[in-house]
Amino acid sequence: MVEIKDIDKLVVVGDRVLVKPTLPKERTQSGLFLPPGVEEKHKIQSGYVVKVGPGYPIPTVSDAEEHWKKKDDATYFPLQAKVGDLAVFVQENTYEVEFNGDRYLIVPQNAILLLQRDEGLFD
Repeated sequence: MVEIKDIDKLVVVGDRVLVKPTLPKERTQSGLFLPPGVEEKHKIQSGYVVKVGPGYPIPTVSDAEEHWKKKDDATYFPLQAKVGDLAVFVQENTYEVEFNGDRYLIVPQNAILLLQRDEGLFD
């Protein structure tokens, strides 16, 4: 099990979301056993959001400042996904990573099709 302090070491960049995939189904509705890897080949997958990036950067250019000067304080348009949401996403747009022996997926915000939010999940 990955501890919270280990996950805090990861920084999700931009409009990406770190997702812990849900466990694949072992049986069909009729009771037949599925071989390993069958669920992972589906185009649509789901998983729980573990970390969220800051969002889409918003350029801040004013008339009084010179636009070519580098600024340290960036402004971001936040993402819809929040930690604890169940995300349904397109699998082909994801990148698989392994951290502390656990499998995670890096999913761009535009690949997420649906979010299910349970407000009391981590209370």
